[in-house]
Amino acid sequence: MQHSSDVEAANALNKAYQQLRTEIGKVIVGQDEVVKFVLISIFSNGHCLLVGVPGLAKTLLVQTVAQVLDLDFKRIQFTPDLMPSDIIGSEILGEDRTFKFIPGPVFSNIILADEINRTPPKTQAALLEAMQEKAVTAAGVTHQLSKPFFVLATQNPIEQEGTYPLPEAQLDRFMFNVSLDYPSFAEELQVVKNTTSTTQTQVNHILNAEQIIYFQQLVRNIPVADNVLEYAVKLVAKTRPNSEFAGPQIKRLLNWGAGPRASQYLVLGAKCHAVINGKYSPDIEDVRAVAKPILRHRIVRSYHAEADGLSTDDIIESLF
Repeated sequence: MQHSSDVEAANALNKAYQQLRTEIGKVIVGQDEVVKFVLISIFSNGHCLLVGVPGLAKTLLVQTVAQVLDLDFKRIQFTPDLMPSDIIGSEILGEDRTFKFIPGPVFSNIILADEINRTPPKTQAALLEAMQEKAVTAAGVTHQLSKPFFVLATQNPIEQEGTYPLPEAQLDRFMFNVSLDYPSFAEELQVVKNTTSTTQTQVNHILNAEQIIYFQQLVRNIPVADNVLEYAVKLVAKTRPNSEFAGPQIKRLLNWGAGPRASQYLVLGAKCHAVINGKYSPDIEDVRAVAKPILRHRIVRSYHAEADGLSTDDIIESLF
C-alpha cells in the first residue's frame, strides 16, 4: 500500500476512518467519542482502557472493531484464578520428549482483556509485559507477538469487592482511559429495536493488518509545529505539583502528576486527531481534544480535591 505523497496518504487515512465509523455505526449505536478514541489508539499504536458499568456494549464494540479491521480477535475473561500461562501460553512436553511452546490467547492482533482488575497482579503483569514489549517470555525464550497488537481492557467502576486495582505504573501503559456513559433515550430505543428482532447486521472489512501498520507509520510522520509540542509538554508539566508550571490550585488539588508518556501520547494522539479531521498538522485544539482520556488515569487527586467534589476531568479542564 503505497501513496505518492504524505498528503495523499493522510487523505486515505481520513477516508478509511470515515468508512470505519460508518461500518461500526451499523452495530454500535451512539458512543461516538468512545469509537473515536478506540480508533485513534489503534492508529497511534497505543492501548485503550474502557471504564463503564456492565451492559454498555464494551465487548460488542471490540468485536465489531476487530471485524471491520479484518484482524484476529481473542477475548480473555479475567478471573481471580487466571494464571500468567493462561494468557501467554506454556511449555508442554511433546511425544518426542522435547518441550514445545503452545501460544496462549495473547498471540492475536486485538485482545479484549475483560474486567482486567479481577485478576491478581502477577497475571496483570504478564499482559502488561506483552503490551509494552510486544513480545512475551516463556521458559527464558522470547516470542514476538503479531503486528499490529492492540489491547482493549475493560473495567467496571462500581463493584470493587474482590478486585485488584491496576497500579499507576500499569495504568500508564494505556494510551487512553475512556469512560462510557449510559446511552441517551433515543439511542437506547434504537439499541432495543435492533437487538430484539431477527435482523442480523453484517459489517464489511475496511482495512487489513498491513494497511493499519502503514497508517501507524504515517501518523508518526506527521509534522508538528514547535508551539504545539511545547503546549503538550507544558500541559503535562502543569499537572505535576512540584513543577514550575503548576499553579497554587494544582498544588492543592493533586498529589501526583502525569509522566513523560503522557506528553508522548498527547502529541501522537493530536497528530492522529488532526488527520481524521482533515488537517495535515495538529494544532492546540487537537491536543485539547485528546487530553482528558490521556491524563485522566495519570493524575492522582489529593484529599482536598475529593473533599471539594472535583473529578479528575474537572481538574484537567482547569488546566486549559
